[in-house]
Amino acid sequence: MDIRTDHATGHWINGGIVPAGATETISVVNPANGEIIAELPAGTAADVDGAVAAARAAFPGWAATPPAERAAVVRRVADALERRAEEVAQLLTAEMGAPIALSRAAQATFPVVVARAFADLATGFAWSEEVGNSLVVREPIGVVGAITPWNFPLQQIMSKLAPALIAGDTVVLKPSEIAPLTARVLAETTVEAGLPPGVLNIVYGTGEVVGEAVSAHPDVDMISFTGSTRVGRRISAVAAGTVKRVALELGGKGAGVLLDDADLPAAVEAAVARAFANGGQVCGAFSRMLVPASRQDEIVELVVDAAARWTLGAPTNEATRVGPMASEAHRARVDGYIERGIAEGAKLVFGGPGRPRGFERGAYVRPTVFAAVDPNATIAQEEIFGPVLTIIPYADEDKAVEIANGTVYGLTGGVFGEPGHALAVARRLRAGQIDVNGAHWNPYAPFGGYRQSGNGREFGRAGLEEFLETKAIQR
Repeated sequence: MDIRTDHATGHWINGGIVPAGATETISVVNPANGEIIAELPAGTAADVDGAVAAARAAFPGWAATPPAERAAVVRRVADALERRAEEVAQLLTAEMGAPIALSRAAQATFPVVVARAFADLATGFAWSEEVGNSLVVREPIGVVGAITPWNFPLQQIMSKLAPALIAGDTVVLKPSEIAPLTARVLAETTVEAGLPPGVLNIVYGTGEVVGEAVSAHPDVDMISFTGSTRVGRRISAVAAGTVKRVALELGGKGAGVLLDDADLPAAVEAAVARAFANGGQVCGAFSRMLVPASRQDEIVELVVDAAARWTLGAPTNEATRVGPMASEAHRARVDGYIERGIAEGAKLVFGGPGRPRGFERGAYVRPTVFAAVDPNATIAQEEIFGPVLTIIPYADEDKAVEIANGTVYGLTGGVFGEPGHALAVARRLRAGQIDVNGAHWNPYAPFGGYRQSGNGREFGRAGLEEFLETKAIQR
């Protein structure tokens, strides 16, 4: 199908397209071939002021709308996005390089699932309750600044927008400048769904300008950010000036722990998928695989065999499982980590540095596996955000837990083994979400990190509560 490239001709403020206040633009580049597919306005602080003013003006009316009606609007947004799923999938593949099969199966469908899950929660949620002689009520926090990343662009927007809308908040969104095009599709569906003007506003631009302006704005009551730990620290510092609430979903260095009693072929297949899906550009990726030292050679053979099935190719090819990185700059960064792994003595068993043969054009890297990795090595400690898997041997179970917990992150992890045994080990891991034997994602369960993986939670009841204030009225 033809790809629309007019999605970002202006900002979206007060229910419609508003020309940018400045003439500068940002190019949206297809990472598979380096071609510019769209130009979007480079927003300014003045653009943010206009968006925040619209959100502030719309807040009283939207906050007074009954939760059931707010949830109904979110359901209609989900329905409209579902009808446009193929368009969304094609846009995502063009702007950030996700393989088209993944775009259809996850990138375009997860936002719909997330929206409907939050709408479901609105019905049974305790908007008010009696506690002794107090009436405890949950109220919208106000204007929310949402700053979202490029790896799952529309899902990450919906993970913030759906609970904010159901809570009664209004939103100023800054989507990633690398992958901004589906934000306009979303805005169009909100009009179709009957969302009042000003409840959702979108300002395109860079983090250094638009992100900073949203984070510092005195009329923004909350910042919800997903992205790197480095940027999360900066947002926290800027937002501290107005003491606004900050919810951060940051980096990760997830460990997939294979126990002695695991079904190794099945465990390896699942763990490699969690390392390479979306080109490894997933905060919850299992980028470390912890294995019994006595069985490392056996497991490495299984991993190499599984990795070979993760076909590198053009993202528009139905058979491709790993497309380009989302940008040329990110390709260079990932490739630099592969070179550093070799330099620090890790054993390269699959892939390697440099552009893959036949892919001299585009932001491609080879899916790569290292074995016998020191748990303190750079590639075992820092978030690479690419298709790079490090296999780390452990001597015993206590050591496995120590290694799994031995980074500054604590977002996700997985344990593979006899179910009861794996659950016991999962309880010992210091991360916000742990999967046992490749369990499926649950949109009703909370998601978020420990330590430098952030604070607060997304999804489920906890994800809705992030966007609410609590008031106690004594009687």
